[in-house]
Amino acid sequence: MVILDVLEQRDPQQRQLEQLAQLQAQVAYARKNTDYFANSLANCTDIVTLDDLQKLPLVRKSDLMDLQTPSAPFAGMNAVPITSLKNLFLSPGPIAEPMGRQENEHRLARAMAAAGINANDRVLNCFSYHHTPAGLMFEGGATKIGCPVYPGGAGMRDDQIKAIQAFTLNTYVGTPDFLKLIIERAKETGKNLTSITKGLVSGGPFFPQLKDFYQSHNIAVKECYATADLGLIAYQDDDAGLVIDEDVIVEIVTPGTGNVLADGQVGEVVVTLLTNKVYPLIRFATGDLSMILPHDNTVKRTNRRLKGWLGRADQTCKVKGMFVHPKQIAEIIAAHSEIKKARFIVNAVDGQDTAILQVELTTSADDKTLVKIAETLKATTKISAKVEPLTLGQLPNDGIIIEDCRSYE
Repeated sequence: MVILDVLEQRDPQQRQLEQLAQLQAQVAYARKNTDYFANSLANCTDIVTLDDLQKLPLVRKSDLMDLQTPSAPFAGMNAVPITSLKNLFLSPGPIAEPMGRQENEHRLARAMAAAGINANDRVLNCFSYHHTPAGLMFEGGATKIGCPVYPGGAGMRDDQIKAIQAFTLNTYVGTPDFLKLIIERAKETGKNLTSITKGLVSGGPFFPQLKDFYQSHNIAVKECYATADLGLIAYQDDDAGLVIDEDVIVEIVTPGTGNVLADGQVGEVVVTLLTNKVYPLIRFATGDLSMILPHDNTVKRTNRRLKGWLGRADQTCKVKGMFVHPKQIAEIIAAHSEIKKARFIVNAVDGQDTAILQVELTTSADDKTLVKIAETLKATTKISAKVEPLTLGQLPNDGIIIEDCRSYE
């Protein structure tokens, strides 16, 4: 097992103390140097403990398109002027993202080291270098490690094969499925790609059948969880789950709220950057679902671990011409102390939308209680729906607040 630096094996209490100091400094820095956080955090409480982080407001990725304008392409969240940036990107959405001049700014070197990539390797980077930052993000990690990179970008399988053979490239970096397409194309054309023996993938689900495929071709592939906005969030080593990066704080919250869930509960991933001085995002709600795994004292990397990507938390859907948001369901739960958990289920019968609100109740399900919940539901969402009572524990622990069962085929 390759350790990038001593941070990965810190005593957990030492990590908490050091990250608290980093968080305090980062919040102060963001308040002073960004227009957005100067306003959004102006009246917020000071950070005394790590738990105080959850008192700060969320920044939702789903809101960025509305917040960003030509005059403020990063919604005022950038802490340096545009002229000081190295690159400007416009990812699908569109969402603008900055890249500064700091070495390994997105911290992908840690994930690469954990995947066994070192200075003796030759990397085929199949993340896009066009419009979006992924290609340069992963190249920055490889540069930190000291290995040369072939900037293959996305697509063009025949050209990727030529590059692998020309430079005897041995390491693949890209989306989980594209390497399989390259290998299959090589088989069709009689080319030998046995030099590829390791890889690091991200940007999509790493399905078990893909893992089996790479194992059958003697390619050791690890995965990491990273986004264009945040950089590395978590990465795979030789143990279970994905190790949380040392330079972020990850919270798992109930979708639609900023309420932190207990370890083992599925919810939305919220990330705070501790070291990025260009784009110091604080409590950035990714829209992804995951959960914190129980701590394992036997593993060598001591940080907490994520289960991995478990779907999307942004479950907004349109019902009977009205948008329903997870936040609205959370408001209904908050309005009725007897509701422990709820799920809004949408279906269609003969082309007509139907809806049911399932609720786990801590009290008996009398008609008066159900009527009041239904009234709150209609007042909150403008939709009339049946309220179906459940006993505690009946709803699955999967983070789903709104379940759209309609078929779109």
